[in-house]
Amino acid sequence: MSPFSRRRLRNAAMFALVAIPIVVTERAFVATLRRTELFTGCMLFGIVLVLSGYRLRKTVPFLPLGTSTSWLQFHIYAGLLSFVIFAVHAGLRVPTGTFETMLWALYLSVFLSGVIGLILSRTIPGRLTLRGQEVLFERIPIFVRQLRTEAEALVTSCVTDMNSTAIPEVYASCLHQFFQRPRNLVWHLAHSQRPRNQLLYRIRETERFLSKDEQHVLGDIAERVKVKDDLDYQYALQATLKYWLFLHIPLTWALLVFSLFHLIAAMAFTVG
Repeated sequence: MSPFSRRRLRNAAMFALVAIPIVVTERAFVATLRRTELFTGCMLFGIVLVLSGYRLRKTVPFLPLGTSTSWLQFHIYAGLLSFVIFAVHAGLRVPTGTFETMLWALYLSVFLSGVIGLILSRTIPGRLTLRGQEVLFERIPIFVRQLRTEAEALVTSCVTDMNSTAIPEVYASCLHQFFQRPRNLVWHLAHSQRPRNQLLYRIRETERFLSKDEQHVLGDIAERVKVKDDLDYQYALQATLKYWLFLHIPLTWALLVFSLFHLIAAMAFTVG
């Protein structure tokens, strides 16, 4: 058994050892007509609060707070445990009250966005190696601008050196917008090369009617189309992995605020 498999088995066993007693104990208290909502609510709030600390660990990595890998594993299994407690505390049916419904939907949004983030972090890094060269996300616009400049220079040379308008017409009709910014992001996320193939097909169709010199220039432009498309692929995947946090983190903080108000109100009602 590999170290990864042993670690997963160990973590799953620890998760079961914590989750099962919680569910069994709660069911036992319910059977004796004892209310457990405040206890499970406090437990759920505490877990969400601890889970939000993972961002602190990533923000200040120099502090002796354990390795990022350990925190990530804890974050994953604690998140799963929070779902178990949530199911015990609130159930999976939509509540009747407006505030309770908002809080219920907010938790599920945080949990599901966390699951999506886990899937993305497991699949995207491997996919980044499938097409083009890996490049820093922040440098992609620089390379795109460079490719656009080179492509436009080639188009200009057709007019000034060859007195040809065929390539400029093709560039204006289907390549100008392509070189302006990252394109076809949804297609890249779906791992489809359909837009790329359509552009290259248009280029090949035009190439048949050109002179040798024009064909050479159009071939150079086609190579830049391929490089640009590979950069778009890298951009789509890296942007998804990067900007996913802009959804998950605000939802988490909103959940903490709503949960705190809910907890205070529940405790006040219980004491009263």
